[in-house]
Amino acid sequence: MDLSNLIAVSGMPGLYRLAGNRSNGLIVEEVDTGKRKFAPARKHQFTPLESISIFTYDDATELSKVFSRMLEQFEDNPPPEGNVSTDVLREYFNDVLPDHDEDRVHPGDIKKVIKWFSFLKERNMLTDSDEEE
Repeated sequence: MDLSNLIAVSGMPGLYRLAGNRSNGLIVEEVDTGKRKFAPARKHQFTPLESISIFTYDDATELSKVFSRMLEQFEDNPPPEGNVSTDVLREYFNDVLPDHDEDRVHPGDIKKVIKWFSFLKERNMLTDSDEEE
């Protein structure tokens, strides 16, 4: 699962591809339209998806591995949609990543992971690592 060119930009909804960089910010490209725009570093923070990990009790698990587990369980255990309770979110995430640290992984984090997963799944950008090999 390749998340190398995808970034999350604070203050901008959705995920973007990195198109270029400047000394005062990044040029980002919308995944759907391919439209490019400048995101100034003074206003936004940038987080590459490949650098994100979910805290576990032992260490941390890469986001790509979490997405792989969500993809494996998609038929039997689809992610919850909409505005659900924190108990439902926590129950779903316990199925996906049973050893996640419940004190450091907040419901907002779980919602964001589910939102990103759904965004990428709708656009067929998620592939299982076994299929790539």
